[in-house]
Amino acid sequence: MIFLVQTWVFIVSLVGALLVGGVAGFFISRKVFTNYLEKNPPVNEKMIRVMMQQMGRTPSEKQVRQIMASMNQQK
Repeated sequence: MIFLVQTWVFIVSLVGALLVGGVAGFFISRKVFTNYLEKNPPVNEKMIRVMMQQMGRTPSEKQVRQIMASMNQQK
């Protein structure tokens, strides 16, 4: 009887620890990911203009919008 009670306590505590670990892991990874996006933002129109100017081209607004549209379609 004591062995059966100890087994149930072990199983319940194991399941509880897994649930707490999963929830904690979710929130920690979410915080890390938001910090990463703040430090390394995704590509925007300004970055496209700078890249094209570095290649020696002067982009028009239409070209920049076309590139942004094609990048958004890839997502």
